Amino acid sequence: MADTWFETVAFAQERARKRLPKPAYSSLLSACEKGVTVNDNVDAFGELGFAPHVIGATEKRDMSTTVLGQEISLPVVISPTGVQAIHPDGEVAVARAAAARGTAMGLSSFASKPIEEVIAANGKLFFQVYWLGGREAIAQRVERAREAGAAALILTTDWSFSHGRDWGSPAIPEAMNLRTAVRMMPSALAKPGWFWQWAKTLRPPGLTVPNQVPRGEPAPPFFAVYGEWMSTPPPTWDDVAWLRELWGGPFMLKGVMRVDDAKRAVDAGVSAISVSNHGGNNLDCTPASIRALPPIVQAVGDDVEVLFDGGIRRGGDVVKAVALGARAVMIGRAYLWGLAANGQAGVENVLDILHGGIDSAMRGLGKASIHDLAPEDILVPAGFTRALGLPADPSA
Repeated sequence: MADTWFETVAFAQERARKRLPKPAYSSLLSACEKGVTVNDNVDAFGELGFAPHVIGATEKRDMSTTVLGQEISLPVVISPTGVQAIHPDGEVAVARAAAARGTAMGLSSFASKPIEEVIAANGKLFFQVYWLGGREAIAQRVERAREAGAAALILTTDWSFSHGRDWGSPAIPEAMNLRTAVRMMPSALAKPGWFWQWAKTLRPPGLTVPNQVPRGEPAPPFFAVYGEWMSTPPPTWDDVAWLRELWGGPFMLKGVMRVDDAKRAVDAGVSAISVSNHGGNNLDCTPASIRALPPIVQAVGDDVEVLFDGGIRRGGDVVKAVALGARAVMIGRAYLWGLAANGQAGVENVLDILHGGIDSAMRGLGKASIHDLAPEDILVPAGFTRALGLPADPSA
């Protein structure tokens, strides 16, 4: 137990660092350019304080809520991340872990496992798409998700072409063939536990994305699809409205950091938005997501569900985001570190860590329900928030 269990997300990260080959671990740190935004995402939570009660704690605390029509046991949802080939079971292991802990999962259209396999492990699944290949191709992917039984659709827009890193990007192969396997063998053999885990499957880590094509067709390589995405004209607000209408069910727009964009999303008819800067992977020097959350909640919180992602490492971070108006948070790196460290059990471990931290914070704040949290429970220093996209004339 001592060799596999970890007490904090930071320990999960360290376990992942020790277990993974250097290129694989580096990919999980992914942040563009200097990493100003990814660091601010994490550090900003340390600027927020709690206003605890000394008396009034309740015996039991209810963390359950509803996101995009799905009841979940705690306000933490798995954020979609692409190609989870850090573990042989990848997205299926994550789906099982989320189901075991009673929460929902976002599945990337860049995932390494077919949606049908993942949804068999967790029916509370939100399928994520990028604006890639035009309306006809997108409609095909959406229809596959509908047939598979996806509960909601996520359109991710907080990802740009800025993918350089000042500390260097890991060398990710375009295809995992024999030549590539031989070239990468030294880094894999340096991590014998990880190497043996994959060796037992008799196949190398996959770099294909099966959910980009109709079911049954050969899965294209990740970089081929990535190149197509880079050459596809970005979506307009009319495209967002079209996709929302095409789907017809619960629909989230992910990547909102500005009040004016949040209002446009409401006009486009979305069910939810996620206040997100893609974990610092979009445009460096964008403020931390938590700094942008309160003004967006104030502007549209009565019109749509407002979710949050970026920098969650503790249960207390979840409580701070919910108190400032988020319906729930979405986590990315935290569960990927758990997956790398110990597969499905590692992801469950991370969710348990967050659950315990949420419970402790709620007890200290004297809250019986996650829905009782309010901005008054949080100490927000002057100048903390960043109200982006407000009209020059506040009365406008």
